[in-house]
Parts: sequence; C-alpha cells; structure tokens
Amino acid sequence: MRDRLKVFGIDIIKGSVRSRSRRPMYALVRMEGSRIESESEVSLFRLFRMLTEEQPDILAVDSLQEIAADQRELFFFLQGLPPQTRLVQVTGGERKETLGKVAARFNISFNRFDPFAEARTTAQVASLGAGAEVIAFENESEVVVSRHRSPGKGGWSQNRYVRKMHGAVQLKGREIEQELVAAGLRYEKKETRAFGGCSRVAFRVFATRDQVPVSTYRGADVQVRISGKRLERIRFRPLAGKPRYLIVGIDPGTTTAFAALDLDGNLLHLQSSRQMTNSDVIEALCKVGKPLIIASDVEEMPYTVEKIRRAFSAIAYTPNQDTSVETKVELTVPFPYANDHERDALSAALDAYRQYRHKFQNLMKRIPPGHDLDEVRARVIRGQSLDQVIGDMRMPAPVPTIPVPPVAVDAKHDERVRVLEGMVKRLRSYVAELQEEIKGKDYEIHRLSARLRKVHTSRDAELARDAEVVKKDVVIQSLKKHLHKEERHNRNLAKRLARIKKFAELSVEGDVVPVKVMESLTKEGIRKLAEDVGIGEADVIWVNRTDGWGRSVIKELADRRITAVIVGDDVFQGGDPQLLPSFHEAGLPLLSGRETGVQVRNRQGLCGKVILDAALARWNDQQVKVEREKKTEMIEHIFKEYKSERGKEVRKGG
Repeated sequence: MRDRLKVFGIDIIKGSVRSRSRRPMYALVRMEGSRIESESEVSLFRLFRMLTEEQPDILAVDSLQEIAADQRELFFFLQGLPPQTRLVQVTGGERKETLGKVAARFNISFNRFDPFAEARTTAQVASLGAGAEVIAFENESEVVVSRHRSPGKGGWSQNRYVRKMHGAVQLKGREIEQELVAAGLRYEKKETRAFGGCSRVAFRVFATRDQVPVSTYRGADVQVRISGKRLERIRFRPLAGKPRYLIVGIDPGTTTAFAALDLDGNLLHLQSSRQMTNSDVIEALCKVGKPLIIASDVEEMPYTVEKIRRAFSAIAYTPNQDTSVETKVELTVPFPYANDHERDALSAALDAYRQYRHKFQNLMKRIPPGHDLDEVRARVIRGQSLDQVIGDMRMPAPVPTIPVPPVAVDAKHDERVRVLEGMVKRLRSYVAELQEEIKGKDYEIHRLSARLRKVHTSRDAELARDAEVVKKDVVIQSLKKHLHKEERHNRNLAKRLARIKKFAELSVEGDVVPVKVMESLTKEGIRKLAEDVGIGEADVIWVNRTDGWGRSVIKELADRRITAVIVGDDVFQGGDPQLLPSFHEAGLPLLSGRETGVQVRNRQGLCGKVILDAALARWNDQQVKVEREKKTEMIEHIFKEYKSERGKEVRKGG
C-alpha cells in the first residue's frame, strides 16, 4: 500500500475524441499527496504510457466526454487502464454539477479558461474525496491465454514450430492457474486442445481485475489478455461515502412535511405526506444526507420534531417568536411548493440558514484552500474553534529536508558565476518582454471581447426583429383570411342586391307582378328567402312545398303584410284540409297557380297583374263570406245558449 495517494488530473487543451483529423491533447497534472509533481501536455497515447508506467491510484476528469465519445469507447478506455487505477469524474455521477461548484466546496478557486488550472483543480478535489468513481465491470474477469502469432502455411519444420507455440500456451496457462490457486480465487477453466498442447486457455475468474494476480503479457509465442465482464450500463460510486450536512425544516401534524437544504442554502429535498411516520422521516433524511440543524417555525419546538432531532444529535433552531404567514411567504418566494405544510417546513429551514449565513461567509474567508468547507462549518457550529478544526484536518507536513552545509566557492568558479548572472539578467529581460507581450494580448482579448459583445447585441436585435416579423406575418395571414371571408360575403350581398333590383324593376312595370319563390312553408324557408332577396310588404310569394307548415309560419307571413301566397294546384285541391282555413283565419290570401297563371323559373316567377287582381278579388269575396258565416254561427250559438238558459229559469220558477 502507498502511504500517499497518487492522482493524475487531466483536462483537454485542443482537439476532440470525436474528430479524426485533430486528436485530443491533454493538460496533465501529477499529484502525490498534496504536492504537485509535474504539469505537462500529453497526447492520449502518451497518457496511457504514463498510466501504465506509474499506475496512479486515481485518474481524475471533469467530464467523461473528454476521453470517450460514447459508451463503447468508454469501455475500451477503462479496459486499458491499469487494474488499480480508478477513473473518477469529479463533477459527480448521474447528477452532475460544475467544476466551479465542486471546487468551491473545498474553498478552491481557479481560472476556468486555463486547461492546466482545471486539471490542477481536478486532481486536488479528487485527492480530497470529491466526485464519483466510474464502474463499468462486474466482479468477474476473464483471462485468455492464446497464440501471439499465426502458424501460417509453414514448411519442413512447421509441425515443430506449431508444437512449440501450443506447448508455450499450455505452460503459460498452467502458470496462471497456479497463481489463481495461490491467491485463493474461484475460477472456471476452459482449454482448447491442439497439436502439441493448447491453442487457447480461458479462465473465468470470479473477482475484479485488480484482485487478479495476473497482468497483460505479450511474448514471442504467447499473449495474455485480461478483461472484465461489462455491466449493461455505466454506474457511478461516490468516491467519499461521507453524507453531506443538511439544514432541515420540519412541519409536524396530520400532514407531515420536511425540507432539506445544504449549508449553502440550496434546496435538496422537499416532501409532504399524510401517511409519514417519524421513522419514515428519519429514513428519508438519511437518504438525502446528515442533518446538522433541525428547525421549526414556532417558538417552542414540537415534541415530534424534538424526537427526530435527538435521533440525529442535531442542533435545534427555533425563532424568537412564531413565524408569521407573511414572513413564510416572503422567505419561500424563489422555491416551488405543493401546499402550506411544505411552505412552513421550507420557511423554517430557510430561516435557520439565514441565521447562520453570515457566520458561514466569515468562515469561508478564513478557511485556507484544500479543506472540506462543510466539515469545517459543521464542527465550528458544534462548538469547536476554527484553529482546532483546521489543525485536526491539516494534511501531514512534508518530510523536512536535511540542511546541507555551505560549500566554499573556489576562485576558479567566479567566471561561471558571472556567466550565470548574465544569463539571469537576460532571462529577466526576456520575462519582462513576455509580460509586455501578455499585456498586449490581454488588450487584444479585451478589444475582441468588446467586438464580440457588439456582434452579439446586433445579432440579438436581429433575432428580436425576426421574431417581430414572424409575429406580424401571423397577423397578416389572419387578416387575409378575414378579408377573403368579407369579400365572399360582399359578393353574396352584391348578387342579392342584383336580384332585389331586378324584382324592383319588374314591380315598376304595370303588366306583370314579380313573384318570389320560397322552398317550403316553414320558418327555415322564410329565413332563407329573407336572406336571399328579402321579404317586404305587398310581395307575392310562391311556395314549392307546404309539408311541415304551421300556424306560426302563416302568422309570421301575415305580420310581414305580404299580398298573397301562391301554391300548386295539387296542394290547393288535395293538400291538408286545415291549410285553407288557417289562411282565412290569418286573413292572408292563399291562391292556386292555375287561377293566377303564375310562371316560375328557378328562384323567380311572374304573374299577370290583371289575373292576380281578379284572383285577389275572388279571395276577398270568399273571405267576406267566410267572416259572415262565422258571425252567423256565433249569433246562432249565442241565441241557442240564451234560449237554453231561459228555459232553465222558467222551469225552475214553475
């Protein structure tokens, strides 16, 4: 076992694993313990060479996309790592966060535009336990011993040549089997027999790659390959099993709710339920992290919340007085919640964080980089002094070097000293020139950044203008549809106006009378005729069908004061017997086509004025006769009633 952790941190400088023309170049930072050994620029091939030679404990990256384009390439990458080297993604596993957030957790700042600074930060946070290890293989490995060359067609000595290779494969297989037995590992062996020995020996070992006491080997006749059994999908395992500290607010009652924040005030979990017991709350909190502070929104902490607090030995927080609803709403404005119980729990946690926020900020200014901020803040909140906490967490100091006694410089070396001093002066002047060049580059960067911002501003304005154009186009399309609809309506009105004018012209002429055609003696027929040519006073209307008629339809026509209604002879003679009496009752003339001599074509008809006047005169005579008969019947009915009543009175009087 190594005394100090050896970590390689990498970050991509240029190129991409997805590009075939520009292969990636990486910034590599080698760390051992807390000391940075070296920083260099390497290719992917050179990186694997160094990993194989030095076999570090951790290879740290901030994104797996920098080393593999897809899952298949990631499996091959992990297969090529030394067995004891773990691949760690410092930004997390399934739920990722930025490298800046991870570094801030350890009070480390860096220039995110410098690949070497990112690689350095990646190595530092990985050595401090941040990130998640990438797991791609099951607890099972495969060791394959096979020929390293092909027998070929051969010649006189081919049999001896093949026998030598197969014998070497069989011998190597037996050596590996002895090593597995000595290590106490369970395995399954499968041999492929061939002339003179074995052409292939495969071992299925029930252990991980780093536990198998065999390494990859390539000899003249034999090669050994070790591979793990792949998982169906990549898994992540936190590098440090320590849970994060929480600030928890709890609202007990029929519906229990709790909210969990980290020590930076970020909401991690918010939940409420009517079936949640204390044990369920404790279990749910354990899945999220370790409660450091448990808060309530009332002055006296409820007994249920106190029991949960004691289960975690957490610090209690209660406000000086019960928190008002207005304060709760104000505190929880930036966060979504489902009900009032979640709002109360969240406001309690936020109130506790607000109470400790200034203390946390002061601690961040005093904590040196490279320390776990959450751990330091938790210990200080529990009562330890900052110096004591930092002293306990400080890494072991480097081994002091033995002072070397000064050696007197001989006069012979004076000349070399002068040469070196001149070299130092030249290097200093060169450094000054480089610094001036850096200033010029910084100015150029600033100028280009300003130009880029201007381009972005103009581009944003253009995009806004394009969006406005699209909006106007939609309005124009809508107006066009409305215009087409109005044009159709206008055409229909023009046609209707032309028909009305034609009827008006015919009405002016003295010989004929225009006749308007109605499809049926119904309200629908009246509506269509009114929309088509209109219904006015003194109009003469021809009705094609009388089925579906009603007294209300006849009354409506009579109210419009039309001259007459004309129907076909078949309807007039053999139609509904109640039709004619209903027209007499409404006082509306009902004439037949034969007696008026009407001629109908499509929606228009003509009738001779003289013939129509004669038919109307006959109708009026008939109407007078009908009304006279009605009056006669009414008088006879009144007389009969009077006579009957008088007879009753005479008989009653005796």
